[in-house]
Amino acid sequence: MQPILEINGISKKFRISHNGAGYVNFRDAITSVFSRKKQTTEEFWALRDITFNVMPGDAVGILGKNGAGKSTLLKILSKITPPTEGKIISRGRIASLLEVGTGFHPELTGKENVFLNGSILGMTRKEIVSKFDEIIDFSGTEKFVDTPLKHYSSGMQLRLAFSVAAFLEPEILIIDEVLAVGDFEFQNKCIGKMEAVTKSGRTILFVSHNISAVSALCKTGLLLSAGKIAKQGAIGSVIHEYMMHAPDTISRHGVAISITYNHPEKIWVINSAAEVRVKWPQSRYPDHCYVDLAFYKLDGTKVFSLQSQKLMESHMFKSANEEAIFTITNPGFNEMELRVDVGLKSHPEGKYDILIENAATLLPSSKYHHPYKANDTIITPMATCRFA
Repeated sequence: MQPILEINGISKKFRISHNGAGYVNFRDAITSVFSRKKQTTEEFWALRDITFNVMPGDAVGILGKNGAGKSTLLKILSKITPPTEGKIISRGRIASLLEVGTGFHPELTGKENVFLNGSILGMTRKEIVSKFDEIIDFSGTEKFVDTPLKHYSSGMQLRLAFSVAAFLEPEILIIDEVLAVGDFEFQNKCIGKMEAVTKSGRTILFVSHNISAVSALCKTGLLLSAGKIAKQGAIGSVIHEYMMHAPDTISRHGVAISITYNHPEKIWVINSAAEVRVKWPQSRYPDHCYVDLAFYKLDGTKVFSLQSQKLMESHMFKSANEEAIFTITNPGFNEMELRVDVGLKSHPEGKYDILIENAATLLPSSKYHHPYKANDTIITPMATCRFA
């Protein structure tokens, strides 16, 4: 069987201009024509010698830090921009969803944009008509189908764009991180649809920082680093490599979250401990801060949760102290990564003031035998909490 996509030695070069004057107004731009000062340019290779094949029906997850070259690669595969070097052999029709509203016209109605985008994808009018009702129903925009797209919210545009790309049945569907714009319910709906697409024999290339979504959908993976392929193969090994080089500390909403292991390979070996540190601005919680951690398998199954107030004696719970440190001993999780969600609140029974989903991922070791059955998901490890 021939690959549906052959990517051979793809490289992409950009030229970056440098102007030492900083901000330049119109007068400066005119006078610079007559001056001897010249702008300096620098070559920047966004991609360098990218080579891989994609087989029909594959779901390929593409991972990498911001700036690794993921979006540039997808734009080349979608024929939005040409490569500087290399070639691509495509044996199927490609549909891309790279940015909200890509391929849509803001002055046209939702209905008109479905037909426009379908035509761009190479569909006949008869094919578009046969799928039109399914597209609108899935997108949930039936009330606004005759409204100009410029009046749609970004979420509505996303739902319509995804529905067109998915239901008009291209052989190859390319999706960037754009799904992050949608709400949680729609993201799950999209994942379900993409699973159905792969089962029907079509091919998906999926870029996302949502490790749970990538793990659930994709069987193979590609890790990019500084424009080069750092690893490719089974999605589990690619995710593990990606997480091994993830930053030790992330910061969202002013909250810093980090995980440290007492193992040189940054893995959570059975009977060893990992520390999850959550640090917040003291001005946000001057009296008390209650911190909850929830741990999920990458398929979304909740495994266990921890609450700071339940792990500490009541008389110790006096000051926020700006940082909570959870020490968690691994009772036997080894062949599954665990996604960590973090919630902070000022009252133990109140709603979360800050909820950070996908805050971090614990990496259990896969070098040991698993002492639990596959369906044993309700396991509470030994854990302690203290305030720094």
